[in-house]
Amino acid sequence: MTKSLNITWHEATIKREDRQKLNNHLSNVIWFTGLSGSGKSTIANFVERKLHEIGVRSYVLDGDNIRFGLNKDLGFSDEDRKENIRRIGEVAKLFVDSGQMVLTAFISPFLEDRDNVRKLFDQGDFIEVYVKCPLNECENRDPKGLYKKARNGEIREFTGISSPYEEPLNPEIVIETDQYSIEECADKVIAYLIEKGRIKGGL
Repeated sequence: MTKSLNITWHEATIKREDRQKLNNHLSNVIWFTGLSGSGKSTIANFVERKLHEIGVRSYVLDGDNIRFGLNKDLGFSDEDRKENIRRIGEVAKLFVDSGQMVLTAFISPFLEDRDNVRKLFDQGDFIEVYVKCPLNECENRDPKGLYKKARNGEIREFTGISSPYEEPLNPEIVIETDQYSIEECADKVIAYLIEKGRIKGGL
């Protein structure tokens, strides 16, 4: 519930449908979730490159990047993580209303938080992509050195080590980054978008 008083929702002159028609594709959020080091940002950016090549307007919201600005006041407690995802859900909703494909790359470890974001969108607008990768493989990769720090007690409440990751129950897409190449994983996402009519093949 909003705490703001004396506010009124203003309807836009240009509707989402108008923007989608201009862009020649539908808009939605592609929500990448998974452990740190699973490949979320890498895959999201590769998918965006493929979308750009076929003329689809898109933008990647990356977990680390957002914490440099919009969410720089948040830490990594459970409550702060919930607020982090809540804000991103609202921002993603604005992008979808603007007629763009928005790709989000956040661990977003809690089922309830992801489900609450899903509720912000119409049916078919929220595409959850579970970037599935075994914990030991993520630790072996450890691109930011975070797992090592977590194991040494330098980082508290680290997902997968001292804080839980709740796997998606019914994601629209599952990509296993320890089994397939970056391009194969990205192609699976693109194929889903074409199959569901979100974008047109061969634009």
